[in-house]
Amino acid sequence: MVDASPVTPSAAVMGTYNRFPIALLRGKGCWVWDDQSRRHLDAVAGIATCTLGHSNRAIRKALTGQLSKLQHVSNLYQIPEQEQLAAWLVKNSCADSVFFCNSGAEANEAAIKLARKHGHQKRGIERPVIITAAASFHGRTLAAVSATGQPRYHQGFEPMVEGFEFFTYNDLTEFEQLLERLEQNGPRVAAVLIEPLQGEGGVNPGDPDVMKAIRRHCDARNILLIFDEVQVGMGRTGTLWGYEQLGVVPDALTLAKGLGGGHAVGALMVRSNADVFEPGDHASTFGGNPFACRAGLTVASEIARRNLLRNVRQRGDQLRAGLNRLVERYPDQLAGSRGWGLLQGLVLKDDCGIQAVDVVKAALEEQLLLVPAGAQVVRMVPALVISSREVQILLTRLERALVRVT
Repeated sequence: MVDASPVTPSAAVMGTYNRFPIALLRGKGCWVWDDQSRRHLDAVAGIATCTLGHSNRAIRKALTGQLSKLQHVSNLYQIPEQEQLAAWLVKNSCADSVFFCNSGAEANEAAIKLARKHGHQKRGIERPVIITAAASFHGRTLAAVSATGQPRYHQGFEPMVEGFEFFTYNDLTEFEQLLERLEQNGPRVAAVLIEPLQGEGGVNPGDPDVMKAIRRHCDARNILLIFDEVQVGMGRTGTLWGYEQLGVVPDALTLAKGLGGGHAVGALMVRSNADVFEPGDHASTFGGNPFACRAGLTVASEIARRNLLRNVRQRGDQLRAGLNRLVERYPDQLAGSRGWGLLQGLVLKDDCGIQAVDVVKAALEEQLLLVPAGAQVVRMVPALVISSREVQILLTRLERALVRVT
């Protein structure tokens, strides 16, 4: 028998999040309304996920139409929407084929399996090692969190999955020393898994010269270079892919967040030289179903139709200039700003007595939604459709939040 007695909703949800005290009920574009009818400017966008903003007309129309046809059939059968989205991704990237899943963590899990099989098959390694960066973030599943170079995410879940080694992001000397140590007695490294720009780790852009040197080392040893583009892919940086910012072509890249415009879809995109998977090697029940791929196709179409890459570059320049003005006005609290396009971080000084979460809480009082990126960086990742006026409102409310905490 079903128990129909009332349950306190908040008590029924497992306590894995420290949530901000706000309940959001509806949204339109870059704005959301809470249960007190207050309107907030959203510079989080589902953590870089709602590419076209909230309640986008094209998304609503496309997904309503898809629901009237097919929502899910599984990968036992051919899925036309999946094939169409894969074709668009291949046509507009360096990849030759695509595996679909549901999230960034799943995409990185697939990449880890791909790297290990490549290590076994192509380099004859018995226990392959994957090199990743300190301060990285690759997801919360056990292998993905093992690849994450932030010990705080490991605590309580040891032992971590073996086979990961870390170097300081953008430190080429340390990378080369690590590679040489690992390979001094023969092949051990299967892949380098790295973010073109570290998002969760503090909005740290990759150094093009370092990434190009890593590419050369990988080429020389037949090591895969895999870019985690879960946060930067699908136009967030002002180019469709983060690797375009670096002038480096990876062997594979992982994608999620912005691909579905707020709907769950992830992807592992690979070049032909990296495609070692065979039928049965990997799978995902929900991955690439008609509904998710229709969302991805709509996002792809709208990025092109509305020339959103240009908007990202223009609004990104405007946001960066505004953040730099704040740095000049508050030199005792702010150390600088960094980022690409509409993934920007405002860096607080370590000794200023303020943490990023303090600014985020103060911004909430100003009806502005922001998200921390580590202890001392405030991250801004609004929808790619944000307007010039909305960027100015963002900057005004952010400054008011800074006044609150200083």
